[in-house]
Amino acid sequence: MALIDLFDIKKQYNIKVLLDGVNFHINSGERIALVGQNGCGKSTLMKIVLGAEEPSEGKRVIQGGIQVEMLSQHPCFSPNITVKEAISLELDELHNARRKYDEVGLKLATDFENETLLKEHTLLSSFLDHHNAWNLDDKIERVLQEFKLKEYENRIVDSLSGGEQRRVALAGLVLKKPDILLLDEPTNHLDVYMVEFLEEMLLREKFTLLFVSHDRYFIDTIATKVVEVDNQQLVSYSGGYQNYLLLKEQRLLSMQKSHENLLQQLKQEEAWLAQGVRARAKRNQGRKARVFELRENAKTNPTLIRKMVIELEREQKHFNRDEGVSRKKMLFDIQNLSYNLPNKPLINNFTTRILQHDKIAIVGINGSGKSTLLKLMLGRIKPLEGTIDKGEFAIGYFDQHREMLDDDKNLLEIFCPNGGDIIDVNGKNMHVYGYLKSFLFPKEYLEQKVAMLSGGEKNRVALALLFTKKIDCLILDEPTNDLDIQTITILEEQLMSFSGAVMVVSHDRYFVDKIASKLLILDGKGGIEESCQTYSDYLAIEKDLRELASMESEFKEIQVQSPIIEKQKTKLSYKEQREFDMLPREIEELELKLDKLNQCLSNPDCYQQKGLSELTKELNEAQKSYDEKSERYLEVWELFESL
Repeated sequence: MALIDLFDIKKQYNIKVLLDGVNFHINSGERIALVGQNGCGKSTLMKIVLGAEEPSEGKRVIQGGIQVEMLSQHPCFSPNITVKEAISLELDELHNARRKYDEVGLKLATDFENETLLKEHTLLSSFLDHHNAWNLDDKIERVLQEFKLKEYENRIVDSLSGGEQRRVALAGLVLKKPDILLLDEPTNHLDVYMVEFLEEMLLREKFTLLFVSHDRYFIDTIATKVVEVDNQQLVSYSGGYQNYLLLKEQRLLSMQKSHENLLQQLKQEEAWLAQGVRARAKRNQGRKARVFELRENAKTNPTLIRKMVIELEREQKHFNRDEGVSRKKMLFDIQNLSYNLPNKPLINNFTTRILQHDKIAIVGINGSGKSTLLKLMLGRIKPLEGTIDKGEFAIGYFDQHREMLDDDKNLLEIFCPNGGDIIDVNGKNMHVYGYLKSFLFPKEYLEQKVAMLSGGEKNRVALALLFTKKIDCLILDEPTNDLDIQTITILEEQLMSFSGAVMVVSHDRYFVDKIASKLLILDGKGGIEESCQTYSDYLAIEKDLRELASMESEFKEIQVQSPIIEKQKTKLSYKEQREFDMLPREIEELELKLDKLNQCLSNPDCYQQKGLSELTKELNEAQKSYDEKSERYLEVWELFESL
């Protein structure tokens, strides 16, 4: 049975029709993602569901007593209220229900046959069960930690930034758990770790959800249904983002002629998913299964935890190894770079080189210094220590302030400042309309003033303008914010075909996986790690390492609480000490050998010269030796730890 029904809804602003005769239903437990171009009516549909906006025609039917709430883009709070108070205030109804439950329970202790009290007690219990509101204080504490609000808990909410205030509002809503929760771009202003926590909470608490998001991994993880707003109508697809692509492709095949470009775009996206995302998901599932298995086995053999930690760290290290000096043109030579804020290290003694074809994503938690690193490279701020040597080349820069745009000019004046209507794009002359059409602008927008455009449209203009410039390096700070999925896909195509270097700050995991061949990962404490693996793989391994560290901690706590009384060795034997000192170096040499042998196996010239059977034999022997030495090192390490 539907919680909310919309029947034959039409919504019109002056002469512009957004929705025309649509029907829409939300059932309990559904998590529906709304997708479509910016300005197509997604937010309007959400407001009609909320009841904050009336349709021009049609009817909204809602079950009695259903609580519907929406995360505002610009939340308002009571004056002079602290962060913790603002979150607790959202939960007044739940706190009151818990107090009432306890009061009724006390009365039942002396009047246990009172049917009125029994009925009230049962209703309160069901209400608290539905909202999982039995341990609210613990949940508030967890949300404060995970949304990085703990340090602000006693700060006045109005003194926080807009992004921080949205996190406060989101924290209150997910703890409150209304019957239907509406979220408009909930992952904006969240780093990947906060997004991961939000995903886990929405799934664990079984929310009924309607949301708009351009985060395709978030949609794929959360959505049970994708509804596209297209040409004033709604088209429904079951499942998450991957299934949406498949089903939409099938639908468009029947209208192939009129949708050639869109169909081609969908096929490219689906091909990328098939090659990368599914394979990584399979690897991650295998790794996760081994972690779960360890939970039981580690109780009897804690060495297994250390073995898996070493395996995962080796996997990370494999992608971080320097492959030697490239002959490609060097753009930036960064040596011993340091930059700190008062009492907060951001970048500490960082050295790297940026080459002409590098596609680099700068990632990390909020406030870790990602945008600061970009500004250092642009020369807008000076390092406290170290140097950035920059060659002679042109840089194109994009940030959320869209500083390259003049609000008083129209699009034709922006793209053709010297008159005419022809622009140069990568050495080709194009009509300005033909070019802007590829960025989803209709012809009538050519005369539109920049000031009249929405935030998402301004971002599209800024990005389109950037790709008309003759530049060798693109530096982009959060380019996907305020863009719809279709525009992000266009941006991805442009970046992948761009012949220069790309440096991008982004929290969008899907975008980073697709674009970046290298990561710079800022830890928020001054450290920067370089990696050539996908961001999803890095995050999955990092999460497993955190879980293994937690398991080790739990095991040590159990040992302290229930020590096993046995005769302990006081020192390693001479042979054991020698193995403890020598094995790490031998294992590292074998790792290098295994990498070289595997590279040779993937190169026909190499394996034909050595002989395939001989090469395979050498690889098997090296792998066997590596496994034996790793196992022995773990045994000796365990002896060393027990001393």
